[in-house]
Amino acid sequence: MNAPHGPPLARLLDATADAVAAVRAGRSLTDVLARVPAELRPGVQALSFHALRWLGSAQGLRERLAPKPPPASVDALLLVALALLWPTGPGDAPPPYPEHTLVDQAVAAMHQRAPAAASFANAVLRRFLREREALVEAVRHAPVGAFNHPLWWIERLKRDWPAQWQALLLTANRKPPMTLRVNARRGSGTAYVQRLAALGRGATLLDDPPWQTLGRGQAVVLDEPCPVAALHGFAEGEVSVQDAAAQRAAPLLLGLGEPLPPGARVLDACAAPGGKTAHLLELAELDLLALDNDPARLARVQQTLQRLQLRATVQAGDARQPRQWWDGRPFDAILLDAPCTASGIVRRHPDVRWLRRADDVHALAQVQADLLEALWPLVKPGGRLLFATCSVFRDEGSRQIDAFMQRPHPGAPRLDDASPGHLLPSPDNAAQGSPARGAALQDGFFYALIHKT
Repeated sequence: MNAPHGPPLARLLDATADAVAAVRAGRSLTDVLARVPAELRPGVQALSFHALRWLGSAQGLRERLAPKPPPASVDALLLVALALLWPTGPGDAPPPYPEHTLVDQAVAAMHQRAPAAASFANAVLRRFLREREALVEAVRHAPVGAFNHPLWWIERLKRDWPAQWQALLLTANRKPPMTLRVNARRGSGTAYVQRLAALGRGATLLDDPPWQTLGRGQAVVLDEPCPVAALHGFAEGEVSVQDAAAQRAAPLLLGLGEPLPPGARVLDACAAPGGKTAHLLELAELDLLALDNDPARLARVQQTLQRLQLRATVQAGDARQPRQWWDGRPFDAILLDAPCTASGIVRRHPDVRWLRRADDVHALAQVQADLLEALWPLVKPGGRLLFATCSVFRDEGSRQIDAFMQRPHPGAPRLDDASPGHLLPSPDNAAQGSPARGAALQDGFFYALIHKT
């Protein structure tokens, strides 16, 4: 049995099992997929995303069906098959293959992977099909099986968001929308949507105020995701892929009420991979320094700027050590999109929840605090700093900024009333000032705009 217009399903399942095993061993799925043969990569990515979104349920099933853990290579393939067989709910991505096809191909993959375990795998998977209702009910009684996140993550969301934690966890298991940013130097969001419609591709312009780009709506959500190579005008720099929440950074820093003057000196302190850097330059004429401590990731910034025909100074350096790279001239504005747990973008990166550990939150919060302390003196009097994280954890958002504001600093910091604070990827976000129409379409983010008085 082959995947539609693609490699045999058994081969895809085998490669997906390797990917899931690597994530469980602590490797990033992005790095793993980069090493998958090109002809397998799209299918393996799709199956890996699905398996990782339902890995908690699959683990609960395997523990009941085979209490003694099998060898890691066998376990990984079993977990992939069980995750793909797990019954999804309304709004969730359905399993991609008929169940009996999936079982047959999983057993075929096991024959190649671990021949002695093929009969065992066949018995486990077919028993699940026979006893599915009772097994699913039992697994859903455990938090990890019900919500498909580590227990520490679930407990932290309960503390941080007692009214929204379940919605956040359920939303994180749904496929994300594909959102585009139309290059404001090249055209409008309205015109791009019309062009897509003429080509038979449906899309919606997010024209509500939080997604306005200095008065021009540029955020477009596709009805159906597609490869970037298939996007009209992508190669020519007319459009980029960027979530709606991430598109708020540039307008906030540039200032809707008090815009920066042309030629303003701006630092993007953790610039890679370059989406926010490019957005700033699409909207304004700036003297912009794009800084990142990873030279390899900086290459992606250069590639993005070249595709969009934009210019910036790109430099490698640790933002926590300005003496290593700063020329002594203060900045009118600094964007600090700080390293974080990425807990707000788990729909797009479902491996993150399984890679992070509870103590990562504290460690990353300390890095964020160090960055704030190091960069604040570089802001000129009257300037501004935008602190951002793609996290829904309060320790990486509101608590971080509360602590910063309470410490003594030169040029007393003032929090801008326009600061969105936490943006949550659920309809409950409407209560925080974002329209319900767009709230469910965005990733989880935190923004605090701070002025130096």
